[in-house]
Amino acid sequence: MRTAGWIKTGMAAVLCGLLLGGCVPKQQGIEIQLGEVARTIFYAPQYVALSQGFFEEEGLNVELTTIPGGDKSMTALLSNQSDIALIGAETSIYVAQQGTEDPVMNFAQLTQTDGTFLFARHAEGPFDWNSLVGSKFLGQRKGGMPQMAGEFTLRKQGIDPHQDMELIQNIDFANIASAFASGTGDYVQLFEPQASIFEQEGRGKVVASFGEESGQLPYTVYMAKQSYMKKHPEAIQKFTNAVHKAQLWVDTHTAEEIAEAILPFFKDTDKAIVVSSVKRYKEQGTYAVSPEIDEAEWNNLLDVLDGAGELQRRVPLTEIVDNSHALQAASTE
Repeated sequence: MRTAGWIKTGMAAVLCGLLLGGCVPKQQGIEIQLGEVARTIFYAPQYVALSQGFFEEEGLNVELTTIPGGDKSMTALLSNQSDIALIGAETSIYVAQQGTEDPVMNFAQLTQTDGTFLFARHAEGPFDWNSLVGSKFLGQRKGGMPQMAGEFTLRKQGIDPHQDMELIQNIDFANIASAFASGTGDYVQLFEPQASIFEQEGRGKVVASFGEESGQLPYTVYMAKQSYMKKHPEAIQKFTNAVHKAQLWVDTHTAEEIAEAILPFFKDTDKAIVVSSVKRYKEQGTYAVSPEIDEAEWNNLLDVLDGAGELQRRVPLTEIVDNSHALQAASTE
């Protein structure tokens, strides 16, 4: 019986090889559930890592899920629906402020500036920030990084966003663009590709960048629960390695090449718009070249949160940032 079993197995293997070109089992990689807070060109290096096979090279099987809203993305992470989340670093600070035995740790940054632009419905001549005084400004959600970075920038320009203009914040993120298109607001804070789309449609133009004005900060970061990182250090390292490969790839390729690589993730967006969006982000240094989160960026983030009244205490970088994997990834360049 044993011999017959071996014969049957051998015959099956031969038939597999002849008929199917080989039946070698696919090597199983480490499974990672990754939740992203939005599907946006702002996260181009992540889609490069996926499209160019950098995660696979590291032996990872990454399943990407879009979970709109920082609160929902964080909830998914805390409830173990996601292993790793790509969210604004401020969400980890909110969790730390509430107190937890299993803190959420930031381990690799993807974007290092705000990703929104000031879009004017009527833009004639050189732009002056004082033109916002007395205007209707269609902003972002209170407590979210876009709005906080926007208010931080306005205050730097001597404008009180709550006193010197009519600040509109009662519109959901998903409906902000359509609200502006229907006539709400003189100015609006937009991400790409919506800014480029509106320019193409003749609805106005980009007059300033909140990313350039608010400075470098760990705007969007990969994070995981401390317990997960301690249990799966190899997975976190491999993930960070892949992210860093993608960062270097983006840094050394043109906007056109990057657009081609990420286009499968934006099938409903015109390629020219994707190119325009990537170009704008690359030119202002939005995409981080290193996954490391440094002290200066972290302190700038704390200043932004403090200015918005969302900071109960200045959570130190060492409390909820683990740069060891980022440093290891960078050392293998």
